[in-house]
Amino acid sequence: MSRPALLPRTAPFGDAERAHLDAALGSTTALQRAWLAGFLAGLDAAGGAATAEAPAPVAPPRAAEPLTILFASESGNSEKLAGDVSKLARKSGFKPKVVDFADLDVAALAKEKRVVVIAATWGEGEPPARAVRTYGEIMGEGAPRLDGVEFGVLALGDTSYAEFCAIGKRLDERFEALGAKRVLPRVDCDLDFDKPAAAWIKDALKALAPAEPAGNVVAVDFARAAGADEEVEVSREPVTVEVIEHVNLNSSRSDKETIHLALAFEDGAPAYEPGDSLELYPENDPTLVDQILKAAGLEGDSVLRQALLAERDITTLSAATVERFVKATGHDEARRLIESNEVRAWIEGRHLIDLIETYPAKLSAQHLTDITRPLPPRAYSIASSRAEVGDEAHLTIAAVRYTTHDRARTGVASVHVADRIRNGAKLKVRVKPNKHFRLPSNPATDIIMVGPGTGVAPFRAFVQERRATEAPGKNWLFFGDRHFTHDFLYQLEWQEALEDGSLARIDVAFSRDQPEKVYVQDRIWEQRRELVSWLDGGAHFYVCGDAKAMAKDVRAALVKAFADVKGLDAAAAEAAVAGLERSHRYQQDVY
Repeated sequence: MSRPALLPRTAPFGDAERAHLDAALGSTTALQRAWLAGFLAGLDAAGGAATAEAPAPVAPPRAAEPLTILFASESGNSEKLAGDVSKLARKSGFKPKVVDFADLDVAALAKEKRVVVIAATWGEGEPPARAVRTYGEIMGEGAPRLDGVEFGVLALGDTSYAEFCAIGKRLDERFEALGAKRVLPRVDCDLDFDKPAAAWIKDALKALAPAEPAGNVVAVDFARAAGADEEVEVSREPVTVEVIEHVNLNSSRSDKETIHLALAFEDGAPAYEPGDSLELYPENDPTLVDQILKAAGLEGDSVLRQALLAERDITTLSAATVERFVKATGHDEARRLIESNEVRAWIEGRHLIDLIETYPAKLSAQHLTDITRPLPPRAYSIASSRAEVGDEAHLTIAAVRYTTHDRARTGVASVHVADRIRNGAKLKVRVKPNKHFRLPSNPATDIIMVGPGTGVAPFRAFVQERRATEAPGKNWLFFGDRHFTHDFLYQLEWQEALEDGSLARIDVAFSRDQPEKVYVQDRIWEQRRELVSWLDGGAHFYVCGDAKAMAKDVRAALVKAFADVKGLDAAAAEAAVAGLERSHRYQQDVY
């Protein structure tokens, strides 16, 4: 939504002048506007022009205070919040600098006076992939003293994981241990972080603001304040799309189900780029909703049923969920589960329905609302390029089905798409930009893409984009799945891409087609000499897919390849790959 103009069209200025003034004044504080009003009044009193006799200001402008905003982000939320801090800080008289943990010079951190840290936790208490190196240096013995640094930490996490907000907590403790002064308490945010994060940001800027000397004013860089250094943001407002294609990419004999979903935008596709994701707003399984209502004794509540279908997270079960359940119901056995410290072991593999059935209690609609959290959207890599598909966006979604504790479980969004969505259905979605997973700015640069399973989705977008724009750079894809016959996602498209030259080569690994399992990292090792040659020639390396095993194994294979091909020891080979990461030639989009 655009900001309304400050100056009316009747103001005595031309259109261009009015636009410039609007841009400058729109980012000023009340203090700065008051100073300008006084200055202009004094200028008029002196004869309407700046002369040597014009009255001097009471005091020289005070330089804007520097503020360093560090973010460690996996999905982009921490980075988005860092941008929010920067915008508000600039309006508040600071000179903000936003720094990705991946680009941070830890040794220079001691020189910063004021630091805001926004850190996400990935998986079971791990730092985001791009933050691993810097996080290790800060936590290591060689970290610099931070005496004289004032700081605050905003932590992002997910209460469904045992190590909730672990990275933010550890950084908060570490900064203090290194001598920095905490100016406000850390706030730990769950997935519904918008309101608590916004409140914390305002409090942090107040806490970090220096005392203002009487009669002094803040110098403002109006060109910068007007947004000259900021990128135009893609709208984050959800929009409704129509499903125009719903195809199972696996064969009928596969034990997997991967849906290709083509979505049409009525008012034109938003300005997404290859590498971005699309967040899909799902609905819960109606059968599971009815089971919960029955277990809670609330079958007749149609309003609650609709809320549980579309608004509340009814699958996530965390220690915090159990604590809220005990608070709402006073259930003694559930309380003992918490007090015995057995709750984390008990909740593993279980959902809300298990809690309600195991510990029956009288529940109300308000109880269920208090116990659950808002149902978050699920993000999927966009598998298309606007340059080729126009006002559409394509997704590649694997249906998640499994059994734990003798109960069949399903992925909320993936099975909603697989089982309950068909052509003509309407879905609510929004774009989630990812500027850290982008094609090279030079279209002549070669790229290497590693995307097993649904990790191939963004690389379909990459190849479409490079073909549509006639990029001269070569494209090399590593793809893997279980069976060649049943699980070769987009096989015909890759064959056509090889024929038309938009794909220079493809190396595949189908793990279950031979006695020994073969994965993409094995193909990387087999092709190590040519792969290292491409990288020596400036190629960019991309990985998308599973973070727990595949991404780590691929990186280890690349380190091993450098060591073998170039005759390096382990430390030098690791440094070579780390150098690719620091120069943004090794990029990951993992989950």
